[in-house]
Amino acid sequence: MPIVVQKYGGSSVADVERIGRVAERVVAAREAGNDVVVVVSAMGKTTDGLLSLAEQASVRPAVKQGESSLAKATPRRELDMLVSTGERVTMALLSIAIHARGHEAISFTGSQSGILTNDRHFDARIIEVRPHRIEDELARGRIVIVAGYQGMSYKREITTLGRGGSDTTAVALAAALGAERCEIYSDVDGVYSADPRVVPQAVHLPELDLASLQEMAEAGAKVLNAQAVEWARRAKITLHARKTTDDWVKREPKPRETVATDVEQQRHDGRAQVRAVVGMDRLVALEGPSSALATLARTAANIELPLADVAVEGSRLHATVPLLNVPDWEGRRARLVSVLGGAIELTSGFSLVSVVGDGLTTNGHALPMFVEAVGDVAIHRLVAGPLRISALVRAEHLTSVQQRLHAAFVG
Repeated sequence: MPIVVQKYGGSSVADVERIGRVAERVVAAREAGNDVVVVVSAMGKTTDGLLSLAEQASVRPAVKQGESSLAKATPRRELDMLVSTGERVTMALLSIAIHARGHEAISFTGSQSGILTNDRHFDARIIEVRPHRIEDELARGRIVIVAGYQGMSYKREITTLGRGGSDTTAVALAAALGAERCEIYSDVDGVYSADPRVVPQAVHLPELDLASLQEMAEAGAKVLNAQAVEWARRAKITLHARKTTDDWVKREPKPRETVATDVEQQRHDGRAQVRAVVGMDRLVALEGPSSALATLARTAANIELPLADVAVEGSRLHATVPLLNVPDWEGRRARLVSVLGGAIELTSGFSLVSVVGDGLTTNGHALPMFVEAVGDVAIHRLVAGPLRISALVRAEHLTSVQQRLHAAFVG
């Protein structure tokens, strides 16, 4: 039978009732003649709650007057041990719910599923998938439930894959199992030209090429994880982004979805084509002398701190630090400053807003349109390339700038 990999996000499994509805959809897919592997996230806001507990536990009594009561760095290994429990709860409950509906199911953690990663904690990358146990259980006729977002490093340590890592789990398993397709279920019916919660006029995109989708994800789009799309591109996996509450078994005509493939969409004329406007919040602007580049790059790698849009202009160095997968920023900041001292300046409170498409700089019209749409909002830094134009702006302007850019390029 063809193998189908399904992934359900946190909102889809937020409580036992919703887990029951997911179980019914999984059973329906099995009864339609498929071998089914299901990847699940933690229930609702479980991960946020666990990180909040970690923050509370990291507070220590001040040793000296005026000293911060926060620990300088929370051990990322312990964070992984903590947050990886969230998905284990979901996988076991879903397996129980499927058994209650008359089908055999078995749940596996990321390490039991053969997901091997590098040795970075909290934002690890998958380096290999050995799904032998999954294949054995599928051969026995069972539905396999996998805890997303987690794996095991080559040092045999539990690791997690960063925010949205359950997407990566699903796509990597689809590639390793030779699945017919990978279905990503969430509370929206696919990918839009902007976040509909921010831009009410956002347009549904029924088809999308994976190159554009990856660029969107790396610029901050929350529908799919960037590493997951990268896996899909390498393995030529077709992604179906769907809404959990839509009935895909009985409903005719079929509900809306976004199908993302490795076939790049072609422009029909010489104009630049913008597919989406994307925003990313929680960024830190970094500036310093260009002579600090080598030290900065080495130090950031040593302390596992991500850097984006690094640029050298004459004697000046510019970069941004995305904080999405940095739960211990104050500790990382202290270590960065301890090495580079006054050579760098770090400024919080920034967001990145981008338009994603193709031909954006090969055609002369997109860049002036972008600048005119941003209008009187101060641009701290601008980066332009053929697939993306991005501006670093103060966080309080992120929503309004997204709306302006969408009206100019899409609306």
